[in-house]
Amino acid sequence: MKSSALAACGLAALLAFSSGAASAKGCIKGAAVGAVAGHYAGHHAVIGAVGGCFAGRHLAKTKAAEQKAALQRADQQRADQGSTVHAGTLQTTAPAH
Repeated sequence: MKSSALAACGLAALLAFSSGAASAKGCIKGAAVGAVAGHYAGHHAVIGAVGGCFAGRHLAKTKAAEQKAALQRADQQRADQGSTVHAGTLQTTAPAH
C-alpha cells in the first residue's frame, strides 16, 4: 500500500510541474481539494489528490481557453467597430480650411 501511495504522489508531482505554471496551479489546487474529499470519503486521500490534480488541470486549461477566446472576440469586435466607423469617410492628415 505504501509503494502505491508513493507512486501516486510521485505521479501527481510529475503532472503538477511538467506543463507550466497554469497547469501546476490547477493541479495543486485540485490535489488539495481532492485529498480532503478523498480523506473524508474513506481515507483515500492519495487517490483523491491524483483525481483532483487531473480535474484541476482540466479546469485550468478550460479557463485559459475561454479567456483566450474572449480576448479574440473582443479584438474582433474592436476591429469591426473601427471599420464601420471609418467606412465611407475620407481620412486626411491635415485639417480642412
